[in-house]
Amino acid sequence: MEKIGVNIKIPYLCRMDIQPIAHFESPLKSKFGIPRQSGLVEELRGRIVFEKPFRQPEAVRGLESFDYLWLIWEFSANGSGKWKEESGKRNLTVRPPRLGGNKRMGVFSTRSPFRPNPLGLSCVRIDRVEEDRQLGPVIYVRGADLMDGTPIYDIKPYVTYADAHPEARSGFVDEKQWEPLHVEIPDKLAVEIPAQHLEALKATLAQDPRPAFHDDPERTYGMPFLNMDVRFRVKDGVLTVVECAGTPKVVARLVDDDPVETQQ
Repeated sequence: MEKIGVNIKIPYLCRMDIQPIAHFESPLKSKFGIPRQSGLVEELRGRIVFEKPFRQPEAVRGLESFDYLWLIWEFSANGSGKWKEESGKRNLTVRPPRLGGNKRMGVFSTRSPFRPNPLGLSCVRIDRVEEDRQLGPVIYVRGADLMDGTPIYDIKPYVTYADAHPEARSGFVDEKQWEPLHVEIPDKLAVEIPAQHLEALKATLAQDPRPAFHDDPERTYGMPFLNMDVRFRVKDGVLTVVECAGTPKVVARLVDDDPVETQQ
């Protein structure tokens, strides 16, 4: 036991079993291409679908009066072997993309997805809350940095008096400005992408999905989007889409009359 404060004792190692309350549906089917932070791609739309025990209208009562949500979720695509021990000690440093992927910082001073506990925290904009006959209340959101199928463990409303600190310092993030790429999609390829998702794709690609240390203008990358493999190259700050392989399968609505594609 480890003594905390004066009279409080807690076990040195505490464990808590948690279960997903919902999962996320998104046009992004792989962790490759996911925006590195929430809110960077407002055009990117998705929805939160509750698990059966939570598909009750009273669970979201009052949510329509908020503009943003905090989501606590799992980096489910990282696998179990990413958090390693080196020489008998845990590796407590990571390489943030903002620093070019070649400088290490302490894991707790970054938002790296590779963490002792694979939990993510994202702030997303509420588009609307809608009751579905089979799924119960469904929350439609914008600007999420979650891939399709991501388990969600908790949802909390964003409140400005406690959550907004516009004057706060942001460490190394303040020192290194992020420049988005210019995205070019030839007309013959743009017509293959559903019109209502084209701007979301462009904005996602502009965030540069490549690993931070990659800079080979001859290399072709592939990013799953809408069940298609969007292939592109990057040279001198310009990302050019060279191929869109595959065809999206439309099975249900995502936003308004927009389709959401089948999950893989």
